[in-house]
Amino acid sequence: MEPKFLELIHSADRGEPAAADALFSALYSELHRLADRQLARSAPGAGLNTTSLLHDAYLDIAGREGASFPDRARFFCYAACVMRGLIVDRIRRGSAQKRGGRFEITVLDESRVAAAPPVDAEIGALSDALAELARIEPELAQVVDLKYFCGFTFPEIAALHGLSARTVQRQWDKARLFLKRALRGASFA
Repeated sequence: MEPKFLELIHSADRGEPAAADALFSALYSELHRLADRQLARSAPGAGLNTTSLLHDAYLDIAGREGASFPDRARFFCYAACVMRGLIVDRIRRGSAQKRGGRFEITVLDESRVAAAPPVDAEIGALSDALAELARIEPELAQVVDLKYFCGFTFPEIAALHGLSARTVQRQWDKARLFLKRALRGASFA
C-alpha cells in the first residue's frame, strides 16, 4: 500500500480534519466510481445521482465518531456500507410515502406484482442479510462489499487483505451461499 495513503489514513484516524479532507480528495475518483456502481446496482429509481450520493456519504463518514480505517480495504468497505445504507434509507422512505405518504388512486396489475417482488423489498432484504453476515463473519461481508458493491476483482481484494486470490474466491462463495439462504427465507410480501 502506498505510504502517503497510509499516512493520510492514520492522520484522519487521529482526528485531523485536514487529513480527512486530503484523504477524501485523494480517493474522490475511486469513490465516485463506487457511488456510480452502487446506484446502478441498487437504486436506479432512488432519486439520487452519483455526486449527491458521494457527498452525502462523505458527510456521513466525516461526522462519525470513532470510525477507524487502518487500511484501504476497510475504508472502501466502510464507504460502500455507508452508501448502501443511504440508498436503502432513501428507498425505504420512498416506500413509506407510497404506502400513504402521497395518496394516489391507481390500477394494480396483479400479475406483475405476483411475478416479481418489489425492488425496494429486495434491497432492504439484501441489506439486512449483509448486516447479519457482518455480525457473524465480518471478513465475508467485507469481501461482498469489495466485490459486489465496489467492483474490485479477486486479485485486488486479495492484495488489499494480504491473501491469495483463491482464498478470497472461497470467501466469496461462502458469503454468496449465506446470502442466498438468508434471502430465500426473506418475505417480499
